[in-house]
Amino acid sequence: MKTICDMTIEEYTKKVSGFHGHEAPGLIIGGFMVDLAMKNLPAGEFFDVICETSTCLPDAIQLLTPCTIGNGWLKIFDAGKFAVVFYNKETGEGVRVFLDIEKLKSYNEIYAWFMKLKKKSEQDKPLLLNEIRSAGDNILSYSKVNVSESFLGKKSKGQTGVCPICGEAYPVKDGDKCIGCQGSMPY
Repeated sequence: MKTICDMTIEEYTKKVSGFHGHEAPGLIIGGFMVDLAMKNLPAGEFFDVICETSTCLPDAIQLLTPCTIGNGWLKIFDAGKFAVVFYNKETGEGVRVFLDIEKLKSYNEIYAWFMKLKKKSEQDKPLLLNEIRSAGDNILSYSKVNVSESFLGKKSKGQTGVCPICGEAYPVKDGDKCIGCQGSMPY
C-alpha cells in the first residue's frame, strides 16, 4: 500500500481537505513529491524548501513538514514549474523533485488535467484522483542540486523604525518612510 510521509493516502487526503478546503489533485501529487524528497535526504537533517510554484504545492509542504511561509523555511520562487527543492540550510546540498511530463504521458487523466487539455467542468475528478493515487511517485523525477548561497542562512530583517507619516513600524531599509506611504501598497 502506498503511503505519504508515513500516512495512508486516505489519512493524507483527509488532512488536505481540512487544510485546503477540498481534495485538490495538485496537493495529492504534492504529497508524493514531499515524500520522495524526504526519502532522498539524510535522516535528521535540518532543511529548507524552495517551491517553484505558488499553486497547491506549498500547501503540501506546509502540511507534511515543519517548513512554512511564516517561519521562513519555505520560500516561494514562482518559476511556474511544479517542482520543489529540499536542501540543507547550511550547505545548500539537496534534492529537486518535479512532475515529469514524459512519465505523465502514460496517465491520460493526469496529463489532461495538468496540461489543461480539458475544462474543469469536463474533468472526471474521481477518475483523476484515482489515477493520481495509483501513479504515486511514478510520475515524478528527482535530481541532486546545490542551492545558491543567496538562499542559505537566516536573513536579518534589519532595523525597525516608526514611519513619520502613518506612525506604524516598518523596516528602515525601505527608506525614510514605509513602503505604504511611498505609494507601493496594493490598496
